[in-house]
Amino acid sequence: MRKKGKAFVKEIALERIYRLFELADKAFGKENSERANRYIELALKISSRNKATVPAELKTSFCKKCHCFLKKGKNAKLKKTDRWVEVNCKQCGTNFKRQLLHKE
Repeated sequence: MRKKGKAFVKEIALERIYRLFELADKAFGKENSERANRYIELALKISSRNKATVPAELKTSFCKKCHCFLKKGKNAKLKKTDRWVEVNCKQCGTNFKRQLLHKE
C-alpha cells in the first residue's frame, strides 16, 4: 500500500534536500564549485515547491544572498559566539547570523 498526503511529500523532499547537500559537499571537495552551487539551487527549489523547510543544521552551509555552497576556510568565515553563529560569505560579502540549536 502506498502512502499519500502532504507528510509523505515533505518526507521525500527532505530526503532529496539532504542528498543534494551531500552531493554539493563532494563536488566542492573535488574543486567543482559551480556544480556544488547548482545542487544548492536545486535543494532550495525543492524546499520552496514542496513547502519543506531546509533543516537547521544545513542552513549555515549556503549563502542566503547568492545561494552558493559555503565551506569553512575555503569560501566562508564562521565565528561562534555563545548564542549565534556568524557566517561571512567571501564570494558576495554577505554576513548573516544563525541561532545555535544547543550549547556545546
